[in-house]
Amino acid sequence: MNVFAEIVVAIFIVVGASFGLVGSWGLLRLPHLMARLHAPTKATTLGVGSVLLASTVFFLATGGGFSVHEVLIVLFLFLTAPVSASFVARAYLRAHGDPAELPRAGEQGWASFAPRAGDVGDYMAASTSRDVRED
Repeated sequence: MNVFAEIVVAIFIVVGASFGLVGSWGLLRLPHLMARLHAPTKATTLGVGSVLLASTVFFLATGGGFSVHEVLIVLFLFLTAPVSASFVARAYLRAHGDPAELPRAGEQGWASFAPRAGDVGDYMAASTSRDVRED
C-alpha cells in the first residue's frame, strides 16, 4: 500500500474515532432526551461512516477490490438514523410535550400533536382549545 493511501485511511479513522467519541460523550453528558438524541444520530453516524470509508479505501489500495457491502452499510446508516431519530423525538413530544406551549406552525399545527380519531382526554382538550378563536 502506498503512503498516500495510508494517510487517507489514517485520516478517515482519526476523524471517525473523533466523531464517535464526541457522539458517545454527548449521549452520556447531555441533560435530557431531546438534546441526547442529536449526539448519536449526527456525530456517531458520521464517525461510523468515516471508519467504513477508511475500510473501503484500505481494501481498494491493497488490491482487495471494491466492497459493495461497506457502501450499503453507509447508505443504510445515513437513511435510517434520521428516520429513527424523528420517531423517537415525536414519541417524546407526544408523551412529554404540552401542545399549548409550542409555537404555531401554520394552518396544520405540529404534526406530532395532530389529533387522531381515537385520541381522547386532556390531550384533545389542550389541542383543540387553542385552535378555537373568538370573533
